[in-house]
Amino acid sequence: MISLYLPERTWLHGIAAGHKLIALALVSLLVAPFDNLALMAGLLLAVLALYASLGRAALRQLSLLRPMAPLLVLLLALHAWNGDIWLGVSLCLRLLAMILLANAVTMTTRMDAMMDAVEPLLRPLAWFGASPRAVALAVAMMIRFVPLLFALWESLNEAWRARTGRRGGWRLLAPFCIQTLKLSHHAAEALAARGGAPRGDTR
Repeated sequence: MISLYLPERTWLHGIAAGHKLIALALVSLLVAPFDNLALMAGLLLAVLALYASLGRAALRQLSLLRPMAPLLVLLLALHAWNGDIWLGVSLCLRLLAMILLANAVTMTTRMDAMMDAVEPLLRPLAWFGASPRAVALAVAMMIRFVPLLFALWESLNEAWRARTGRRGGWRLLAPFCIQTLKLSHHAAEALAARGGAPRGDTR
C-alpha cells in the first residue's frame, strides 16, 4: 500500500484528507446524472491536468489504467451493439476520470490521515459495540488497496508479456488471485504485529 503513496510532497498533500474525500464524493455525485460526451471529456482532461500538476511520479501512475482496457472495450462493444456507441464513450471517460481522481486522493493521503478523516463519521457505531477506529482502518485499507490491485495486475501482465510477447488477459486470473490472497495475508500479519486496532477504542 505504501508503494503507491507519493513520497515527494505536492500541493495536494497539503490539503486535509477530509476535504479531499468530500471533494471526491461531491464530484462523483455531480457527474453521475450526466452522460454528455463533451462534459466527460472535459472532466477527464481536468483530472489529467491535476496529475500533470503533481509531477512526473504522478503521471507515471497513469499506467495503472492498462488493466482497465478489457472492461472499457467490453463496455464500448455492448453500447455499440445497442446502437449507442457515443454513450459508451461518455461512460468510459467518466469511469476513467473517477478512477484517476480517487487514485489522486490515495496517493497524496497518508493512511493515518485517511483514518482520522473517516473515523468521526463512524462514531455512532460505538453505540452498537463496534470500534469506529477498527472500521475506519478497514475503510481506509479498502480505498488504498484499489490502486494497489491495479498495479499488481499490471506487474503480472508485464511479466507475462516479457515471457511470451503477448498480453496475459484471462490467464492472469489465477496468479492474480494468489497474489491478492498473499497481499491480504501480509497485511493481516503486519496489523497483528502492530497490535491491530485497539479493541476498546471508541473515539
